[in-house]
Amino acid sequence: MSKTIIHTVQAPAAIGAYSQAVKVGTTVYISGQIPLLPDTMQLVSDDFSAQAHQVFANLSAVAAAAGGALENAVKLTVYVTDLANFAMLNDVMSEHVSQPFPARAAVEVSALPKGAQVEIDAILQLEK
Repeated sequence: MSKTIIHTVQAPAAIGAYSQAVKVGTTVYISGQIPLLPDTMQLVSDDFSAQAHQVFANLSAVAAAAGGALENAVKLTVYVTDLANFAMLNDVMSEHVSQPFPARAAVEVSALPKGAQVEIDAILQLEK
């Protein structure tokens, strides 16, 4: 098995012992992205909507670095600190990913790194 490590300065640097993404064949596994601004590594805002938009921007940047786009996503896993934001999450997601939507799980967690309110990881399937 040959793994290609994906990295871009257009998304936040890893804040632990992991890669932004790993590509195996035509499948890309994107590590969880939180709403950090890539240039400052600070949270974009305390507002959930702004955080969700930044997470999708970060995912898009990593997907592009891997040779794809969010349209190639087949599975998303969403972690939120408050499921009361579920409807807003759906609204934001529909602005960044079009139908047919990927499979998705949404899980409420007690806390996320850096005090983020949302984190999303993704699996992409590229055409080549």
